[in-house]
Amino acid sequence: MPPDRMWTIGELAEQAHVTVKTVRFYSDRGLLPEAARSSGGHRRYGPGALERLRTIRALRALGLAVPEVVRVLDGEQEADDGLTDVMAEVIDGRLREIGSGLAALRWREAALRTLQDCPPGERAERLLLVGAVPAPPSTAALARFWRRWLPPRLPARLVTAVLNGTIPPLPEAPTPDQALTFARLHALVTGGCDGSARERTQPAAHSTSDGYRPDVLYDGLIEAYGLAGVRMRAGRAPREGEALDCFVAAYADARGVRDTPAFRRGLGGVLGADPRIDRYWQLAGELFGPGEPTPGSTHDWLLAALAEGNARAA
Repeated sequence: MPPDRMWTIGELAEQAHVTVKTVRFYSDRGLLPEAARSSGGHRRYGPGALERLRTIRALRALGLAVPEVVRVLDGEQEADDGLTDVMAEVIDGRLREIGSGLAALRWREAALRTLQDCPPGERAERLLLVGAVPAPPSTAALARFWRRWLPPRLPARLVTAVLNGTIPPLPEAPTPDQALTFARLHALVTGGCDGSARERTQPAAHSTSDGYRPDVLYDGLIEAYGLAGVRMRAGRAPREGEALDCFVAAYADARGVRDTPAFRRGLGGVLGADPRIDRYWQLAGELFGPGEPTPGSTHDWLLAALAEGNARAA
């Protein structure tokens, strides 16, 4: 094509293998500026129009919306070469959207398979469970549960640390069993998170009126659970040692008292009477994975170690 040649809308459409309607659509939206008008008012396009039209079609084929295409084209005009920041940003955004969409499809597939593979008598219950979970699912309900369960005015860094340890990671490609387990966990935490339930299920150590300092307690517990987790992964049975000493010290320091045999005996009784959320840990443990300690399982391991130590002392 001669450098000064102007194309009609029909000629441009033919060269690009699109319809005249498509060219007019992009022109009307400012994506494909016309170079001139004929004496009769018809559109004329310059030599760069074909390449620009092909670029537009390529971007649209990748799922970019018209406003995003405009941003990319405007960014290219301002850049000398290479991938512009605008295009990189748009591509990152599209990849995030696609990833979210794929995750939603995988969770929906897993949820549907839980209904397909279950006995007919369980289908109605499972339908209500998996149907209450958005796709892709969110752990926001679990976070709300723990924020309500934790003692008030706990420092933000400790709240974050607790949430990181108690909320299981969600698999990108869940199995039907994992989808059902998360649905049950979601139903558990959304079924009784009101304030009155919180008051009934909090451990005694959460009550600051009894002299406890929950911030000191949770600092120590996080360290103790970490030490116990190492031993649990190694397959060791509950025993006295560094992990148990750290565990007991957390409660003693939070109360401002010394770690003595009498304190350990009393602590065993107090912790044994505390409210438990075993069902949460059972379900969360299935999502954390086999053999991976949870705060619930490490707490039980430490309680068993404490009971054994008290029995030896007796």
